[in-house]
Amino acid sequence: MKYYAYEEFKNDTQTLIHQVKGFEAETLVGIARGGLTLAHAMAEGLDLRAVQTLRTELYDGEHKRSQITVFDTVVLHNVQRVLVLDDIADSGETLAVVMQYLEDRYPQIIFKAATLFYKKTSVYTPHFWVNEAEDWIDFFWERDFK
Repeated sequence: MKYYAYEEFKNDTQTLIHQVKGFEAETLVGIARGGLTLAHAMAEGLDLRAVQTLRTELYDGEHKRSQITVFDTVVLHNVQRVLVLDDIADSGETLAVVMQYLEDRYPQIIFKAATLFYKKTSVYTPHFWVNEAEDWIDFFWERDFK
């Protein structure tokens, strides 16, 4: 297990901001919960107020469900480019489902995904990512506020 401290998050978020600038996203969508901290930081760094969220559920405690449920509050009108944010593409199932869901719902919009971490075993490869993970990541927001 790797502890991921705030200082690492701050530096990696700056790196991710520089990676995505050329995409010129008009809206950010953070996947709750892991993508929310990143979405807020990215919005500040990109000077972008259009931040939305959606929530997914794949686990009930430690038990994995057979299907991901998407709870959607996203409304995307008059935008062409949306950046979807999550903390990690671990199995990649969440990102794959969310990206397909958004692309099906808004076929006229270009969606790209960005994460802090990516595992080579993920079924979905984000367009932008900073670190390759081989171990479980213990994010500071998961440990430091308990």
